Amino acid sequence: MSYIDYEVDGAVAVIILNRPDKRNAQDESLLRDLDARWQQAAADDAVKVIVVRANGDHFSSGHDLETPAPGYFREGRTTLESAYGWENEYYLGFSRKWRDVPKPSIAAVQGACVAGALNVIWPCDLIIAADNAYFSDPVVKFGVGGVEYHAHTWELGARRAKEMLFTARKFTAAEAFDAGMVNRVVPLGELEARTMELAHEISEMDAWGLATAKRAVNQTLDVMGQHAAMQSAFDIHWHGHANALLRTGYPLLTPGPLPSEASRKAENS
Repeated sequence: MSYIDYEVDGAVAVIILNRPDKRNAQDESLLRDLDARWQQAAADDAVKVIVVRANGDHFSSGHDLETPAPGYFREGRTTLESAYGWENEYYLGFSRKWRDVPKPSIAAVQGACVAGALNVIWPCDLIIAADNAYFSDPVVKFGVGGVEYHAHTWELGARRAKEMLFTARKFTAAEAFDAGMVNRVVPLGELEARTMELAHEISEMDAWGLATAKRAVNQTLDVMGQHAAMQSAFDIHWHGHANALLRTGYPLLTPGPLPSEASRKAENS
């Protein structure tokens, strides 16, 4: 089953997270299909703008901790090598690919946008938030210093980034707008229409001009150190996982979300 819907409206491709019963939690299959749709939109010459949105009350509750990724396990147990490699591909790697797609992209966010959900919206060029949206990264509670695509400082500034991480509290759409992370805040009932209106407005621009404008901004960020900082932060992120593995046998300090080897064997018997 695919948890991603895809449609094209004129020159706008719309990628839709469609797992509302799980608050659009991201398991391996959802992320793989999400990446495939990004690549489909990137390859379609008729598409000039990409919109990412979600069905249901919430954009995404982040990583699906109830369904550990198969790549996390090697011969029935988690290893540093297997889990690091999987996250480097599915979390940091996918987000970097989406960020560098040459077409403008817009994330439309309602309700919860938590932890791994930030890996989906931060690679987008623009973010439109419903007035009920909130953003949080509570993974310090698990002994890890922030999600894998560690754009906190770039998106919020250093002090707000630290507050988000240190407190795990929810940042409202208005606070995110004030910090410059969100472009516009709109009434919930107008989120889809206002996002598509903006996407179609942008699609009237020259495609090459849009691509070069995006590249110029992204390369400026990289000259400022964003790309290197992301990789460094990802490796620091894995210091947290490694510490948890040593202390608990799990890549998180809270063992509940990841079943033990014994329970995994029982489930498979």
